[in-house]
Amino acid sequence: MDVPSDPYGAPAAAGAAGESAGIPLRQLLLAVGDPLVDVLAAPAGLDVRVDNVVIVDPEDEAEASVGDLVLLIGARGSAARHLVRAAARRGAAAVAVKAASDEPAYPPPQGWQSAPAVRRGGDEVALLRTEASEAGVALLAVRPEVRWDQLQSLCRSVLDDARLTSAADLGESGGDLYSLAQTIAALTGGLVTIEDSASRVLAYSTGEEVDELRRLSVLGRQGPEQYLALLREWGVFSRLRAGEEVVHIDEHPELGIRRRLAVGIHAGSQPLGTIWVQEGARPLAANAEEALLGAARMTALQMVRHRTETTVGLRLRDDLLASLLEGRIEAAALADTIEVTADRPALVVAFALSPGTAPGRSGSQQTRTEERDRSGRELNRRRLVDLISVHTAAYRRTSLVTAVGGRIYVLMPDLTRQAPGAAETSGEGAARRSAESSVLALTRKTVEAARATLGVAVQGAVGSPVDSLAAIPDSRAEADRILDAMGRDLANDVATMSDVRTRVLISETLAYLRGTPALRDPRVSALAEHDAAQGSDLVVSLLAYLEDFGEVRTAANRLHIHPNTLRYRVRRAEQVSGIDLADPTQRLFTHLQLLLERGT
Repeated sequence: MDVPSDPYGAPAAAGAAGESAGIPLRQLLLAVGDPLVDVLAAPAGLDVRVDNVVIVDPEDEAEASVGDLVLLIGARGSAARHLVRAAARRGAAAVAVKAASDEPAYPPPQGWQSAPAVRRGGDEVALLRTEASEAGVALLAVRPEVRWDQLQSLCRSVLDDARLTSAADLGESGGDLYSLAQTIAALTGGLVTIEDSASRVLAYSTGEEVDELRRLSVLGRQGPEQYLALLREWGVFSRLRAGEEVVHIDEHPELGIRRRLAVGIHAGSQPLGTIWVQEGARPLAANAEEALLGAARMTALQMVRHRTETTVGLRLRDDLLASLLEGRIEAAALADTIEVTADRPALVVAFALSPGTAPGRSGSQQTRTEERDRSGRELNRRRLVDLISVHTAAYRRTSLVTAVGGRIYVLMPDLTRQAPGAAETSGEGAARRSAESSVLALTRKTVEAARATLGVAVQGAVGSPVDSLAAIPDSRAEADRILDAMGRDLANDVATMSDVRTRVLISETLAYLRGTPALRDPRVSALAEHDAAQGSDLVVSLLAYLEDFGEVRTAANRLHIHPNTLRYRVRRAEQVSGIDLADPTQRLFTHLQLLLERGT
């Protein structure tokens, strides 16, 4: 039977006729990857074939052969680089080395979240990565706690199993399609059914106001033939197979058919299925077509995976994307995994639930057990990932979404590069500002959709565009800095660094002060302690006075007190603390620490 090819770079099944021995490195990584190894470099991609696993020490460099995965033990520095080159010359598919610990050698002060960690062995790893890239061999980093003999045994078991397994059948698996169907229903305001190319129902959303066609389709797990014949007669299926057009089907009360939207799911030119949205008691949402288009692109990714590889295949893709965002892998290593251009401008958008967001819609859910709350948070996170994926796929086909920790990151690749001379005609960075503005609008729309359809408050931060994927960790780090500040001090739902740069810098400075008590002025601390003990308002009064540049009447009006009362409180604050507000340096640091005291 003909099977669709995987446009996202999934490997061909091992053992197909005409292929060389062994399996693609990608397939090996699916089984033994995270948390055992990371990809540091893959200049020839992840589909190089591995047919053996050998352990090599500094005295045995001749042991490496064509197609080997070389486990390099007992070598560091220049000796390791020499062996990497030797293995590459002998045709090794990949070299694995023990990487230095990710534990920071000099941890930053507590609370200084944006400060980069200084890591042991960073130079050594960078040199090995360069060596492997120039030699044309894949480089894997093995976690320090992993035993070489155990890794060798595991890899050989994977190779042996693959040799005994014939080509796997491609299939269409539901996976998270039910969750995705529910998300599409929330975005479009309709009732959703996802079907394969044979009109078999793969997943559907819940809801009432079901018409006869939907009822029969869900009950029978397939579209009823009498209705399918009508849709073919109306030309619906031919239009759905032809491309990404969103097809409108008018209401036919006499046939039990309500108004519908439909879109084909495609992998390249291969039709995989259809998403149907039936209108219920209320009209469909204004942006239903856009949401449906993005959903079709996301659904295609799941429907072309092997049954046995759906979950792990997506995990490897997510792991590689996370490695790129964190600067642990070169962009070239993803060339056969993600369809993006490495040397085009790109940026990162980061999303996170707002601080204090409950896991569900109602306050009663917060009183449930911790286990059920955890399940609720995970379900919310999965739905949020789906919602963000649908929106970003509609905006840009090549956008990539992954969850890292408690945040969801979107890589927006292939942005428009500013043409030569554009700075003279339209101002420096005009093209970048245009791209940033467009992504900012998308981020606002996504945050609003999360609030409206999922009932959760979400914050979004847009990192600045960078020239290529190699610099994408910089855009991700900037988005993280903005989100960090939002979680501490900023009330914004969506922001870029240009919107809140000063606020971000102040927030980071306060975080540093919060985590470094030695840098605080004890006089300001004494003032806060006096307020706590006496029930006075000297801190808030002095802060208002400083924020309004000593304009007593303006500050007093804001505090709703008489100007003379404010003057008295300012004098009293000087007496209690011993701070001389006539000294500009004391005034500056007092203002900064008062912001911290107000926050605590």
